[in-house]
Amino acid sequence: MYRIGRYDADDRMCDLVCDSYPVLLVMSRFGIALGFGDKTIGEVCRDSGVDTGTFLTVVNTHIDGEAPDPGAVSVGALVGYLRNSHDYFLDFRLPGIRRKLIEAIDCSRNDVAFAILRFFDEYVAEVHKHMDYEEHKVFPYVKALLAGERPEGYSIDVFRRHHDQVEAKLAELKRIIIRYYPSGSTNELNGVLFDIFTCERDLASHNDIEDRLFIPAIKRLEEAGETPADVRSGDGARKRSSVMKCEHEQVARYPPRGRMRMALRLISL
Repeated sequence: MYRIGRYDADDRMCDLVCDSYPVLLVMSRFGIALGFGDKTIGEVCRDSGVDTGTFLTVVNTHIDGEAPDPGAVSVGALVGYLRNSHDYFLDFRLPGIRRKLIEAIDCSRNDVAFAILRFFDEYVAEVHKHMDYEEHKVFPYVKALLAGERPEGYSIDVFRRHHDQVEAKLAELKRIIIRYYPSGSTNELNGVLFDIFTCERDLASHNDIEDRLFIPAIKRLEEAGETPADVRSGDGARKRSSVMKCEHEQVARYPPRGRMRMALRLISL
């Protein structure tokens, strides 16, 4: 039976996966493995060292589309999720689509096929540029904020103003393939086209999390001078230093291009 409404920590993780299978991608980006039996979402998150509030906020945002509460997340856990999402797209999803694209089209005989592959490679380069900017500029800025620093000359508004929707380029690639490539074998080409459609949707969801959750959470961090964990817990006795330590530990659990990259490479073999 499919669930209507939001999930909470007392719901079973297996029910969540069966009701909404795209959540498998969210789980992998939080480092949550399968094999959890009938444990609740809260229990699985605790066993995996994942902040339950952040996981549920991301999941429910994907499922119901309602406005998320940026005060309900750990910034460190959210940064880790976004970094692992980058690894998924750059090291696994996009290379996989390229391999299937090469198998489905004949670049040696067809100028349209060559143009399709070149367009895809240019698109991937744009995605790399977009995500590398976040890795080398935005995330270090957030780390500094969590350390109680305030770097001059930058704010999350700079990122917000230049946060281009890179998935729009995939829409153009779809149109080129559908309109102009004469395919003799439909299974291979239709299969890769289906992958492009789903990747486009996944990238849109990724950008939605950044726009509606990550950016507002960092804005709160800038304006209030406190971590979202302070606001979420409502625990006035909790010392700021311990909160900062927790957030730093969350960031440290997800080094850029680290364990996620190796795991994805093993999967793709």
